Amino acid sequence: MTDLDTSEAATGTGNRPRPRAVLPALCATQITSWGIVYYAFPVLNTRITADTGWSATATTGAFSGALIVSALAGIPIGRILDRRGPRAVMTTGSLLGVIAVLALAHAPNLAVFTAAWLLAGLAMASTFYQPAFAAVTRWWGKDSVRALTIVTLAGGLASTAFAPLTAALAEEFGWRTTYTVLAVILAVVTIPAHALALRAPWPPAPTHHTSQAPSNRAVTRSRPFLLLTAALTLNGFAMYAVVIALVPLLLERGASPTQAAWALGLGGAGQTLGRTLYATLTRYTGVTARTVTLIAAGGATTMALAAVPGPYTLLLLLSLLAGMVRGNLTLLQATAVTDRWGTTHYGRLSGLLAAPATLASAVAPFAGAALAGTLGGYPGLFTTLALASTAAAALALGGTPSRPLERAPEPGCPVNDARLMPLRDRGRPPGAVRPPERQPP
Repeated sequence: MTDLDTSEAATGTGNRPRPRAVLPALCATQITSWGIVYYAFPVLNTRITADTGWSATATTGAFSGALIVSALAGIPIGRILDRRGPRAVMTTGSLLGVIAVLALAHAPNLAVFTAAWLLAGLAMASTFYQPAFAAVTRWWGKDSVRALTIVTLAGGLASTAFAPLTAALAEEFGWRTTYTVLAVILAVVTIPAHALALRAPWPPAPTHHTSQAPSNRAVTRSRPFLLLTAALTLNGFAMYAVVIALVPLLLERGASPTQAAWALGLGGAGQTLGRTLYATLTRYTGVTARTVTLIAAGGATTMALAAVPGPYTLLLLLSLLAGMVRGNLTLLQATAVTDRWGTTHYGRLSGLLAAPATLASAVAPFAGAALAGTLGGYPGLFTTLALASTAAAALALGGTPSRPLERAPEPGCPVNDARLMPLRDRGRPPGAVRPPERQPP
């Protein structure tokens, strides 16, 4: 199973080829959706507040509201993805995104502006990484790491492509016209791509042929799932706060605004570079070691940024390294469910896993700024965030089941892998009748 386009479907029956158009379509739509619905706002916000008189706190709060809605909506949307696939979800999400961006462009007051962002939160939950990851995971099965890497590499280019475009449009036409133009681009690129490229039959969820397979409810209530959720949430807060606080940290260190912006941009480039290394990392590390190492590495780069005052070149290097870790952490979260509990309930489990982390990322900008004032500046904030990542790495030690679930066999195929069998069945010839189990008196 080496060809991403023509190899056998991991969860279907027979030799049904994978849909060829899915990967290029998702790459295009991830760049466009993230670039317009998410990254355009930081570029336009100063113009919005200057033109309308709304406070930056109010407009940023509306944007954070979108992230909260996205986190909460991701859970029911995950259930729909498991049952019906991504086509209807992502096409509908694209339509909602276009309506939301147009509403932002023409919002007459702050209330409508806020309502538009809340609608955009539904679009985020329906079109961003989580539904794309669900689609790739089900269609690509055990080859999903490579496909997920391709999609996230494309997503990592969203700010590179759309931040300069948004700035150029705003300079020429103003923020309202800019959002209108971006809404048209969003409609032209994402609606037909999702509607046409995701039409392939949705493979059935793999059926685990082992009595040891945990149920959906059992997984979500298990200690490893709860610890992993706590670890990713705490680390997500730390990492997102670092991204938002990097520019003011560098300004405190004497960098110019332009130099600080370049450092932030270099961190984005580091994310793309880091994601190219994730497949290699999975070949040489186990699930627990990989999770703990990446979270701890994020804490180490944060502590280095707190401790190193300069020179500027060294700070650039640290920003690049921090970005590489963040890029790997994105793929770590994308594969966290399949690495531990299989793909049967991927949509719902990944939604539950991602929701608290998304909520944490929504409050990170405000909490980070408040903590910086309390702690005497941004170096103190970065030290605290590094300690938070260290605590998250400790939690992640218990975030893997003692016997991780192996990937399910193809439906209809006999179970011939001893790792997929209960212990009492290993070594028994295929088709042999199991002796009756002894019942308690």
